[in-house]
Amino acid sequence: MRATARLRRAATALVAATAVLSAGTACGIADARENSVAVKDTLVIGVNADQPGVGERTAGGSYTGFDIDIAKEIAERLGVAPANLTFKQVGYATRDKMVQDGDVDLVVASYSVTPERKVNVSFAGPYYVAHQDVLVRASDAAKIRSIHDLKGRRLCKVPGSVSFPRVHDEQGVAALPVEADGYAQCLTDLTSGGLDAVSTDDLILAGLAAKASGSGHDLRIVNAPFTDEPYGIAIRKSDVEGCEAVNKAVTEMYQDGTAPELLKKWFGPVGLKVTTTVPQFEGCV
Repeated sequence: MRATARLRRAATALVAATAVLSAGTACGIADARENSVAVKDTLVIGVNADQPGVGERTAGGSYTGFDIDIAKEIAERLGVAPANLTFKQVGYATRDKMVQDGDVDLVVASYSVTPERKVNVSFAGPYYVAHQDVLVRASDAAKIRSIHDLKGRRLCKVPGSVSFPRVHDEQGVAALPVEADGYAQCLTDLTSGGLDAVSTDDLILAGLAAKASGSGHDLRIVNAPFTDEPYGIAIRKSDVEGCEAVNKAVTEMYQDGTAPELLKKWFGPVGLKVTTTVPQFEGCV
């Protein structure tokens, strides 16, 4: 009798514990879904502010560029009204942490997907695959025809960006680093003679060249790409539903012609050859 009673009490306790655990799990799932970008009514999207044609802050405080238009399209397709969309400037070295800390819901900022970055955040997309190239003054175009010609030359280095390490560390080219706080400063230094080249993604270089042309400076893209740079949309690692919703939005943008039109709008005038088919996605993990 006593043994039977003990068994009954143990069974009752187990049922109660299971119920508590199930309730906690259900609550956790509900909380996760409530915080997913798939169901939010408002969004804060992190963007760059120093990349002409890609992501740039204007004198009036608004943002403009290819990434900005992509971000607006994603928000609209997620059901977020323009009035409920906020852009927030991110830093090259702080993007991961801003997503992790919840300072931003998404990052659309020429953010190349790398294994190291995937440790901290997940990536929807990519929404475009760029290629790293080199930008030089027109007067130096005959002397600098590939990254290997950057040996011993002054090359812009932006902390937090993978572009300089791609040349110096991965390709083994002994370029001389000239630090800048962003690609706007790289452009200023290049046109003023403070450095010899800027190497980063071709979309960024195209925007820099276009801006320089508008102020009377003649710059050239070397057109010797040496990497693939998948531009992902950074999102919290736990938000699988949100990641899948963003992927759906990106797919629709290519299928209905929106993405190709935006590429043409921002990079057609500088003659950059762009890809207009939907990229292969990373997968939401």
